[in-house]
Amino acid sequence: MAKPVGKAKGETLPAKKKSASKSPGPGDNSVGPDQLKTFYRDMLLIRRFEERAGQLYGMGLIGGFCHLYIGQEAVVVGMQSTVRGKDSIVTSYRDHGHMLAAGMDPKGVMAELTGRSGGYSKGKGGSMHMFSREKNFFGGHGIVGAQVPIGTGLAFAHKYNGTKDVSLTYLGDGAANQGQVYEAMNMAALWKLPVVYIIENNRYGMGTSVERASAITELYRHGEAFGIPGEEVDGMDVLAVRAAGEKAVEHARSGAGPYLLEMQTYRYRGHSMSDPAKYRSKEEVDKYRSERDPIDHVRKLLIDGKMADEAALKAVDAEIRKIIGDAAEYAQHSPEPDPSELWTDVLVGA
Repeated sequence: MAKPVGKAKGETLPAKKKSASKSPGPGDNSVGPDQLKTFYRDMLLIRRFEERAGQLYGMGLIGGFCHLYIGQEAVVVGMQSTVRGKDSIVTSYRDHGHMLAAGMDPKGVMAELTGRSGGYSKGKGGSMHMFSREKNFFGGHGIVGAQVPIGTGLAFAHKYNGTKDVSLTYLGDGAANQGQVYEAMNMAALWKLPVVYIIENNRYGMGTSVERASAITELYRHGEAFGIPGEEVDGMDVLAVRAAGEKAVEHARSGAGPYLLEMQTYRYRGHSMSDPAKYRSKEEVDKYRSERDPIDHVRKLLIDGKMADEAALKAVDAEIRKIIGDAAEYAQHSPEPDPSELWTDVLVGA
C-alpha cells in the first residue's frame, strides 16, 4: 500500500506530492502537449459552466439545491483520462463536473439544472439527479453515500458479464464514514470487483471539517480492514491524479479487485449555493486559489514549456465562454416538461 508523508493535524494545505515516476506504463504522469491542452480545456469548461450555473441560480432560474465543483476540476478530468468507452461512472450530488468530463452535452446538463424538457432527465431531476446511459454515467445521487453500493453493483455487473470494464465510484469525505460504504467495500474485496473508489476530500462535509468528523483523517486507509490498497493523491494536480488513476484502474481491470484513492482537493464555494461558508476563513480560500488552483497550474506548465502562448489560451477561453453562453441560452428557452411527464420514467416494464 502506498503511504504518503504524514501531515500535521491542523495543516491547512496538503503538501505537494513528488512527481510520479517517469517510467512508462501505468503511473507515468508525463503527457504530451496535446494531452495537456485537453486537460486545460476540459477543466476550464467545467469552471466556466459552474460559474454560469451560479449566476443562473442567483437569478432564480435554477431551483432546489445546486452544488458547484469549482476548485475540484483536476480530480474528474484526470480520472476520466484513464478510462475507456464502457467503463461506468457514478457520483454524488456535486455532479456537473463529472457529467461534462464524461462527454455529456453542456446544453443538456444546463437545461436539466433549470428544470427544462431539454435536460438529460427531462427537467425532472435537477442539479442533483441526472443520468446518461449513452455515456455510461449512472447519475448524481442525493443520499449521502448511496452511490457507493450502486457503483459496487456496476462493478459486479462488469465482472459477471466478463467485460473487463471498471466502475469509477466517487464519494466525498462526508460520505466516507457511512455504514453502507464499508458494506460495499467488504463485498467488493470479497469478490474482487473491478471498482475504483475515489474519495474527493475537499476538507469539509457540509460545514464540518474532516478532522472533526473522522477518527482517522487518512481516508485512503479506510479500505485497510478489507485488504483494499489505498493512496493519497494531490487532487489539485491533474497529472498526479492521472498517474494515480492509471495505476488504480489497471489494478481493478486486471482482476486484482478494488482500489481506493483519496484526492486531496478543495472547493472554493460553499457546500451548496445556500451555504455562506462562514466556517472557514477568506485567507484559507484565497491561499488555495492563489497557490494551488488546478487550472492555473496547467496554464503555467503550458506557457513555461512553450506549448502554448497567452493568445492561444485566451482563444480557448473565448471558445469555452461561447459554448457555455449557448448552453445557458438553450436552458432558458427550452420548454418546461409537459405535465404528463409526471407519470413517465417511474417504472420499468418487464
